[in-house]
Amino acid sequence: MPNTALITGASSGLGKEFARYHAAKGGDVVLTARREEALEALKVELEAKHGIAAHVIALDLSEAGAAETLYNAVKTLGMEIDVLINNAGFGGYGHFVERDLAAHQGMIALNVSALVDLTHRIAKDMVGRGRGKILNVGSTAGFIPGPGQAIYFATKAFVNSFSQALDQELQGTGVTSTVLAPGYVETEFAQTADLEGARMLRGGGATAADVAKYGYDAMIRGKLLTINDRALGFMLNWVTPLLPRRMVLRMVATSQSKT
Repeated sequence: MPNTALITGASSGLGKEFARYHAAKGGDVVLTARREEALEALKVELEAKHGIAAHVIALDLSEAGAAETLYNAVKTLGMEIDVLINNAGFGGYGHFVERDLAAHQGMIALNVSALVDLTHRIAKDMVGRGRGKILNVGSTAGFIPGPGQAIYFATKAFVNSFSQALDQELQGTGVTSTVLAPGYVETEFAQTADLEGARMLRGGGATAADVAKYGYDAMIRGKLLTINDRALGFMLNWVTPLLPRRMVLRMVATSQSKT
C-alpha cells in the first residue's frame, strides 16, 4: 500500500476527503492549500483519528514558482511522495470578455500550470524509484466547451487530455496516471465560482466523500479515466459527440444560466 500522499487543495471539499480516505488506510499525508488554519485543523484530526503523520505546507499554487517551492519543501522534510493528488483548482462564472483578465490567468496558473509543474517534478522522482500513483482531478466539464465558464472548461479539457497521455508515456515504469472527471460535487466550488442559482446545480450533486473514495480507488487500480456518474458518462461519451456543435454549446450555456 502506498504510504505518503501529497494532496493539493486539501483545506476543503474533495481535497480534504482524499486526505481523510488516504489516512484511514494508514497513509501519511502532505497537505497543501492557501488556508493554513484549515490545514492545521485537518492535520490534528487525521493524526488523532488514524495515528498517521500529517504535514502542512500552506501556499498559493497559482503564484509563480509556488509548485517548485512546494516540491522543495517536501524535499526538505525528507519525504518521498508515493501518491500525488492534484486536486487544487477553481472556476468562475461569467462571459469571457466581462470577467477580469487576471482572474482568467490565475485560473490557468492553478488549474494547468501548477499541475503540470508539480506533476513533472514528482513523476520524475516516481519513475526513478519505479513506483507511484498520480490522480489528477479533471471534470466532466473537460468533455465539452463551456460558454459561461469558457476558461474553466478549457483547463479541465487540458487536464483530462494531459493525464491520459501521461499514463501512456509511463507504461512500464511502475507509475500510473489517472484522471477523475466528476460531475457536480457538493463543495465550496459553486460559491467560489459564483455559480449559485445556475440551472446545472438545481438537481444537487454527489458528496465530496463519495467522489473522493471513487477516484482514489480508481487510482489504486491504475484506471485511466473515471467518471463517478455513469449516466453522465454515457451521455458525454456516446450521445453528446453525435449532436451538432451549436446545439451542444446552447445546451451548456442554458445549463449555466441563472434565469
